[in-house]
Amino acid sequence: MHTKHRCSGYPITITIIDECPGACNDDPAHFDLRGKAFGYLAKPGKGPALRNKGRINIEYQRVQCYYNNTSITIKIDRGSNQYYLAFALENVNGDGEIGSMELLPSNSGQPQYMQQVFGATWKADIPIGISGPYSVRITSLESSRTIIAYKSISADWSPGLYC
Repeated sequence: MHTKHRCSGYPITITIIDECPGACNDDPAHFDLRGKAFGYLAKPGKGPALRNKGRINIEYQRVQCYYNNTSITIKIDRGSNQYYLAFALENVNGDGEIGSMELLPSNSGQPQYMQQVFGATWKADIPIGISGPYSVRITSLESSRTIIAYKSISADWSPGLYC
């Protein structure tokens, strides 16, 4: 049975949190979906059959992200310490792709430029003497729009914490 007999034909909106650099499996775009998201693509009762198909062709378009009544969430990486801070962002409204991030320590006028580790996870090396609370400046890749999450990481942050 062809995929078209299993797919609902109705659009769904998903959040992409990671991407494959370059082309994966010779595909210009490649999305690894959780089973639940895969099931949403299916006609009623056809979710397991579509999931078992494994790899399917889809049509997609980028859309704005809207997380109603939520704020940006920062999840501090478990490997972070006072000299290395890494975290992932969740619930970022707008065009969605982060172009750059800066950590703004409250005790210094010098921003700490962050590097993307993978997906929505970014890191910064923290020089001796720099401490929180930290604000985070986020610049969108698409629109170059900048927002600042003021004092979003407290001075007493710890690995694994959600801010």
